Amino acid sequence: MWEIREERAEDRAAIDALVEKSFGPGRYVKSAYRLREGVAPEPSLSFVAIEDGALRGSNRFWPVIVGDTPALLLGPLAVETERRGRGMGIQLMQRGIDEARAKGHRAIILVGDLPYYSRVGFVPIPRGRVKLPGAVDYSRVLGLSLVEGALEALEGLVKRARVDHPVRADGAALGKGDGS
Repeated sequence: MWEIREERAEDRAAIDALVEKSFGPGRYVKSAYRLREGVAPEPSLSFVAIEDGALRGSNRFWPVIVGDTPALLLGPLAVETERRGRGMGIQLMQRGIDEARAKGHRAIILVGDLPYYSRVGFVPIPRGRVKLPGAVDYSRVLGLSLVEGALEALEGLVKRARVDHPVRADGAALGKGDGS
C-alpha cells in the first residue's frame, strides 16, 4: 500500500522526472502549462504518493483567476505507468480536494478526461463559459464546486493568479536557463 503525504522540497527532482515520463515535452504547449509558467504550485495542496520507499505519484494545484473569481487549476496528476489502475491518482486528487475545501477554496478547474475525473465529482463546464489561453478542446474543460454554486459563478478568461518568478519566452526561468 502507498502513503499520501504533502510534497517536500526534496521531492522535486522525482516529481519532474515522473511528469516528464508521463507527459513528455509536448506538455509545454498545452493551455494548462501556459497558466503554470512562472507560478509555484500551492504548497499546502501539493501531494505525493510514496510506495516501497519511492515516489510513485504526484498531484498539484495552481492558483488561477477565472474572470474575476479565484479558483484552482488541478494538475498535472502523474502516476507511474505500472502503478496505474489501483486508485493512487484518485486518492491523490481526493486528498487535494479535501484540503482545498478545508482551506476555503471555492472551485477547481482542469482539462482532462471526464470518465476519469468524474469519479471525484468533476463535471463539464458549459462551452463558452470559460476561455483558456491557446488551443484547447473545450469538451475536456471540467470543474468542481467546493461550495454550492461556485462552479456556476465561473465565467471569463482563465489567467494566472500571480507570478512567482519571471520566465523567458522559451519557458525557462530567468537567471537559471534550465527551465526550473
